[in-house]
Amino acid sequence: MKCFPVLAAVLAVLVCPASVGASPSFPASVPLPDGFYPEGIAVGRGHDFYVGSLLDGAVYKGDLRSGQGEVLATGRQGRLVAGLSFDVRSGLLWGAGSDAGSGRAFVFDGSSGGQVAEVEIPGAFLNDVVVTREAAYITDSLADVLWSIPLDRRGRPAGPARAVPLSGDFMFATEGDLPINLNGIDATPDGRQLVAVHSTLGVLYRVDPDTGNAAEIDLGPDAVPGGDGVVLHGNTLYVAQNFLNQVAVVSLDRALATGQVTEIITSDLFRVPTTAARFGRSLYLVNARFDVAFPPALGGAPMTIDYDVVRVSR
Repeated sequence: MKCFPVLAAVLAVLVCPASVGASPSFPASVPLPDGFYPEGIAVGRGHDFYVGSLLDGAVYKGDLRSGQGEVLATGRQGRLVAGLSFDVRSGLLWGAGSDAGSGRAFVFDGSSGGQVAEVEIPGAFLNDVVVTREAAYITDSLADVLWSIPLDRRGRPAGPARAVPLSGDFMFATEGDLPINLNGIDATPDGRQLVAVHSTLGVLYRVDPDTGNAAEIDLGPDAVPGGDGVVLHGNTLYVAQNFLNQVAVVSLDRALATGQVTEIITSDLFRVPTTAARFGRSLYLVNARFDVAFPPALGGAPMTIDYDVVRVSR
């Protein structure tokens, strides 16, 4: 964009705003409601973002520029929403979680917050979700399967959830107090390949969404322990490493077969960031604060503390 002088250089800056995602008008920290127990995040249309609650399954909608927002979909006791994915073509927001201990995929209208659909999934711990043109794919962190829900032309559920057994290089972890297997997940633009992180092993997989064949992405000497949410942009994968308070930047080859950690993003504002979403030249991460407040549904004691979403340059 070409700018013309306007009285003085200061006024010229006002006429020519900075690029999206880098403008100082976008705050570095966006507050969430106290006691919200956030986990998943998705960016919607415009400056909209959404965060789900592990306390009661509520969904918060905010504005990345103004920092303002409100609860879009109210929660209820016994429900939780973890990972989120926004479908641009339909305007629907998908959430992976549970209700009264039973696995569920929730589908909300991204504008009104009204629940459009709810799909029962007999999973153990539904953690994250990504939506493609053909289906919604959900990870189950305590099982060796991936869940697939077919979509119709409007982007709505077109059938029951199907279990896709994971095979190939996938290794199912059982040791430890709470071994987390597949966690964060994303898809290539054409939806033909999925990329997911194994939190306990710190490895990445390229997964065939139809067969469940998982090929480990060769990172050489590198690893991504504690990998939680992931964001795939071109051949770059961003991996939020929760308790390490950092984001690993992984450069992948075109086939998504090999890669290397080329950068580590840190911030003094990180407080156990779990999931991430991309907006312009920025990443937005949810501070879940699991180190001081573990969700009651997962065995923690109820606490009312502050939460926020943090912006970092990518």
